[in-house]
This record gives sequence, structure tokens and C-alpha cells, in this order.
Amino acid sequence: MNWKAAIQDYHSYLKIERSLSANTIENYNRDLKKLSTYIEETHSIGPDKVEASHLSAFIQDIARSGLNPRSQARIISSTKGFYKYLLLEDIISKDPAELLEAPKTGRKLPDTLSIDEIDKVIGAIDLSKPEGERNRAMLETLYGCGLRVSELTSLKISDLFFNEGFIKVTGKGNKERFVPISSSCIKYIGIYRDEIRSHLDIQKGHEDILFLNRRGKQLTRVMLFTIIKDLATKIGLKKKISPHTFRHSFATHLIEGGADLRAVQEMLGHESIITTEIYTHLDKDFLRSAILYHPRA
Repeated sequence: MNWKAAIQDYHSYLKIERSLSANTIENYNRDLKKLSTYIEETHSIGPDKVEASHLSAFIQDIARSGLNPRSQARIISSTKGFYKYLLLEDIISKDPAELLEAPKTGRKLPDTLSIDEIDKVIGAIDLSKPEGERNRAMLETLYGCGLRVSELTSLKISDLFFNEGFIKVTGKGNKERFVPISSSCIKYIGIYRDEIRSHLDIQKGHEDILFLNRRGKQLTRVMLFTIIKDLATKIGLKKKISPHTFRHSFATHLIEGGADLRAVQEMLGHESIITTEIYTHLDKDFLRSAILYHPRA
């Protein structure tokens, strides 16, 4: 079995059976390309002939190359996933990656914005321009519902259940969840949809997409990054922010306000509550104040 065919088959498996995003699959492919190049150059064997010692040598090699622990951990995760797939398909009878251990990476706390900074960023939008109403509605929705950038750009008009106070969000792995939406978000989306979007020449296939560019097509991730970057520059914000910063701020402000961690997990669409728990580490003063509720405090 050759590497190219094996990786291509794994690519199809991730896309069709695991429903992973194109970005995630591309990351897997990039990591496995590093593995295949190393194994072919050092041992000239296919993926089905690889042993644990070969993989250990590969991991040592990438560690010596100066790759940071987080990137090393991702490559190890990609390698383990690939060999689990080969085992599942009966291409191999023993998993050589089973005992591989990722380096300790720690947990990087995400950057967040204060409520005042959120207001300043959104307040810097030029509402005299047609795209101004769209941009305000998008950022209010990013922050108000805690969406990922891909979830926002793919949000459909048919996903809006304003009478019930929810929107339907399609997240990672095409998993759907319902997220509460505030009255202010509903108001700003309504203004954009009824006063701006209704006058666009909407392209075929984009009729149900909520947020559109001036050509009547779905807004790209890059465009959203650019909009936020320009607004941050406009107000002189020193922090490096992205659309994801609004999602982090959404979760942080909910936790600090006393929201239940499980509820926040559901709204964010996290599979594991461990991922959500990172937001409890963001505000040490908030945590210290929480101990006052303990009977021995």
C-alpha cells in the first residue's frame, strides 16, 4: 500500500463518514504528508509496514526541528487518527501509534474583549454605508450568540426562529444546535434583512443565506476577518482580535455573569465540557469571589 492512496482514502473517510470541515481535513493531510515524507526517506516503506519504533523516531525528529509543542501534539493526533482508521479498515492488524504520547502543551487562554471594548468596536461601524447595517447585525450576532465564523457566514434565513427566540446553528461535523437570540440581535438582523438585503441582486444558490456581500453572494471568512481588523484599527485597539474573539467574549461574559457551565457548553456547541471550562480560568477575581459562597469561607 502506498502513502498517497492511503492518505486519499483517509481524506474521503474524514469527509464522508466523519463530516469534518475542509480546513480540518487539510490540516490532517498536511501533517500526514510530513509523516509520509519522513518514513519514505528514512525507511522506504508503506504505511502498512510502519512500526512503533519508526513513529517514535519521527516524533523525535519533529521535536528536534524546533516545532512548538502545540504543533507537535497536532501531528501526533493526526498520526494516531490515521492509524486508527487503517486498523478499522483491516489494513493493519496492530496499531503502531497506540502508545504515542503528545507533549504537554498547557492551555492557552483565549483573548477576550471587555463589554466596553465590544461596544466601541461595534460603535465604530459606519452606518451611513449599506454594508454598515450588515456589519452591525453580524457582529451583534457573533457576540450575542457566540458563533464560530463559519457558523455565521453560513447562517440561513430559514434558520431564524425569532418568534421562539432561537436560531438554528450548524456547527462542526454538521451538528445542529439551537442558540437563544436576544431582542437586540433580532432588531439589527431585521433592519439589515428588510432594508438592505432586500435590495440586493441575490445570486442563484444564495437566496437563503442571511449575510451577503455586495454581489449578492455568501460572505467569506476572510472578509469578516478584514472587517473586524479594520474596526479595531479605527478605534486604536491594541489587542489582536478576530471573529473568534467575539465568541470567547460571549462565553467569558456569560460565565462571569453566573451562567451555568453546561448551558454555555450547549450554546457554544462544545462536545466536551472540558473545552468550555477554559472560560472559568479567565477572570481570577471572579473565581476568588466565588469562594465566598463556601460555608468555610
